[in-house]
Amino acid sequence: MIIVAGYFVVDPDQREQFLNSRADLMRTSRSEAGCITYAFTPDPLDPGRVLLFERWETKAALAGHLAVLRQGPPRPASVEVRESEVQQYEISAVGPVGS
Repeated sequence: MIIVAGYFVVDPDQREQFLNSRADLMRTSRSEAGCITYAFTPDPLDPGRVLLFERWETKAALAGHLAVLRQGPPRPASVEVRESEVQQYEISAVGPVGS
């Protein structure tokens, strides 16, 4: 399993616009083969921060998703991203917390 996690910092007054601009991307990504979870969510404590969380079945599934993103037309930058960080993590074992 591959986990992609990160954050984006935007003007707090534009956070809702930023989230709305990602709604179609979330719907499309969730329908892609190998996508388990794909979500942009508002940080409950920081009004200018948006969290990204993705789970993919395999590296190949994530690579396919990234290829689709690169092939499409660039999305217009309706909201300036002041800072961001996105990392991928390859998971070797999965189980419930506390086991």
